[in-house]
Amino acid sequence: MLDAVVVGGGPVGLFTGALLAHQGLDVQVLEQRTEPIRHSRAIGIHPPALEAFDGVGIARAIVSEGTRIRHGLLRSDGRTFGSLGFDGVSAAHPYIVALDQHRTEALIAARLEQLRPGSLRRGVQVRGLEQEADHVRLQVATGHGGSGLNARMVIGADGGNSLVRSACRIDVRTTVHGDQYLMGDFIDETPDGRAAVIWLEPQGVVESFPLPHGRRRWVVRLQSPVTDPTPELLSGLIQARTGTAVAASGNRMLSGFGVRTQTAGRMVAGRVVLVGDAAHQVSPIGGQGMNLGWLDAAALAPLLPDAANGSGEAKALDRFQGRRMRSAAIAARVAQLNMAMGRPVDGYRLRGRDLLLRALLTAGPRAALARAYSMRWL
Repeated sequence: MLDAVVVGGGPVGLFTGALLAHQGLDVQVLEQRTEPIRHSRAIGIHPPALEAFDGVGIARAIVSEGTRIRHGLLRSDGRTFGSLGFDGVSAAHPYIVALDQHRTEALIAARLEQLRPGSLRRGVQVRGLEQEADHVRLQVATGHGGSGLNARMVIGADGGNSLVRSACRIDVRTTVHGDQYLMGDFIDETPDGRAAVIWLEPQGVVESFPLPHGRRRWVVRLQSPVTDPTPELLSGLIQARTGTAVAASGNRMLSGFGVRTQTAGRMVAGRVVLVGDAAHQVSPIGGQGMNLGWLDAAALAPLLPDAANGSGEAKALDRFQGRRMRSAAIAARVAQLNMAMGRPVDGYRLRGRDLLLRALLTAGPRAALARAYSMRWL
């Protein structure tokens, strides 16, 4: 009988496992992929997540390997018209760290292995689960066949198409947005150093973020979907909108994506708890989703020992659910605002948007904006 099983070995599942192992729980993290994904994917790690990582000894390695972004620049029509610094958002980590997701996962997995050797099990697929009075029984399959696994608590960190959520018959509300984006990592030949840069152009937003090893992530809002994107297409869009030359030959990753918002009807079902994308998905624009899942895990972990042995206050998980669902709703609204600000505009709407941004970047509102964009409100 395990204390806990975490279903899903992505960044949120791995961190959940590390938190529980740090508390001395007998935990296993089950991941159906046999090998990690070698893709940069989500890159932004915000101060509240870094503070949570401090608690289990992960933050130092991530900060050391990542790129610290201490400020961002806003540009339009070839001019820089505002900046946003993160100096006041955290005493320990006054910056956002940019690091390839596969490296973040590797560092968390290494810490999990130190805390509880062998607890990450790859190549294990969960086929179903049944709740009993004092535990959950999972049906799992490996390359050697099927078997059962018992745990006092199960945490579903298995993404937007969560099997754990489906097995618990938890409904989900999904909104598909029309926004389409193309992103890619290129060799960084800009003079922007470690600054994030947002171009708010009439044809749509262009974003760029520094990455380790002399690379820069570019994200461009598309005016129409592209079925076969190329590095040349992305570099051409960047130059047309911003005047910045980005060599297509320096491309290291390319990916197009659409946007959906998804919210589970609940996060807690008896001895099963959902975290991360299994519970809520928001737009990747703004870099909140992965961090939101880590903060779910950080809020849940202190409750798990008592919940597992039945000695905890009955309402503790209900309060957890209420707080985290409110945070997810705020994140979704912030993400929608980010998308709206980056959509194509012209005429009076363009001038109105620029005036609004200039007002927000004055001394008073600027501090609040920095807290919002560094996820300090979570």
